[in-house]
Amino acid sequence: MDSSAKAIFLEQCGKNRGYRDSDVRGFQPEDGVCLPGGPEVRLSVVNMKEVCWRVAVENVEVAFSRDAGRYICDYTYYLSLHLGTGHAALIHVPPLSHWLSASLLGKALRVIIQEMLEEIGEVQTQSTAA
Repeated sequence: MDSSAKAIFLEQCGKNRGYRDSDVRGFQPEDGVCLPGGPEVRLSVVNMKEVCWRVAVENVEVAFSRDAGRYICDYTYYLSLHLGTGHAALIHVPPLSHWLSASLLGKALRVIIQEMLEEIGEVQTQSTAA
């Protein structure tokens, strides 16, 4: 959850460097690097920009992002993308509020995840056809 967000953000990539802050338990990656020797950026196989364009849920803004921040979310996302060879997704959600109820957030996430799965199906179908 991103407490300052006013939209749902679909993250396209995770970054390997720039982790300067410790988490709540005091862990900080050595030299600010997630995976020593790893690529600078790992991309999801899901085209998050396409998913954003295709998703529409009642007054809920869904936005594309290429910067998940250099904290726990980005660190975990980078490792997930690395270990899953790009088969991972990170969705930053805003806090529940008067404009975003739990049921509306749940509905939005269901639509987004369904669209991501369809996107992956298209990617796999295109790869198989090639």
